[in-house]
Amino acid sequence: MSGEATTRDERIERRERNGKWQNPPLFIDMLDCINCDACLRHCPPNFGAIFNHGADVVIIPELCSGCDKCLPVCPVDCIHPNPDWTPAEVPDEWWTLPKSEHDPY
Repeated sequence: MSGEATTRDERIERRERNGKWQNPPLFIDMLDCINCDACLRHCPPNFGAIFNHGADVVIIPELCSGCDKCLPVCPVDCIHPNPDWTPAEVPDEWWTLPKSEHDPY
């Protein structure tokens, strides 16, 4: 395929982050996370990057624009930019989350 993965469905299908996004994707430090799901509720649906994965809350970096909407609502400040992110870091099993019946978006 050619061109940027611009829609959420294209990013899911291609497992590719939009190359035009300037901000790094975010990650959740699970050592500090209290699983309140506030970040999940504040992630814009056109990105839909945050999911419950078992007892954890995860951000799929390819879907995260780095818009920071989840940062101010986190009561424990456990969400951080990941400027050194590379695509190989996301486990394959996370890609089932946006395609499941429990996809909140």
